[in-house]
Amino acid sequence: MPKPIPKVGSRKNGRSSAQKSACRIPKGVIHVQASFNNTIITVTNLRGQVISWSFADTCRFKGTTRGTPFAAQTATRNTIRPVVD
Repeated sequence: MPKPIPKVGSRKNGRSSAQKSACRIPKGVIHVQASFNNTIITVTNLRGQVISWSFADTCRFKGTTRGTPFAAQTATRNTIRPVVD
């Protein structure tokens, strides 16, 4: 009988650790792509390398609520917090 393959980790755990590994930068650029359906926030350094990113889907907003100002505000907080702290 073959041995079961142990689970290494789920995809969700790998994603959250990638978000927490964002480093502090002295200067950066915040890119905002806003549409009627979603808002994507990206923080980059001056060379354009992505430091942190977030959008309304990662903040557990689904459907038409992704396009609301509150969803954009929550996505912005989740993007900027690891870089500032």
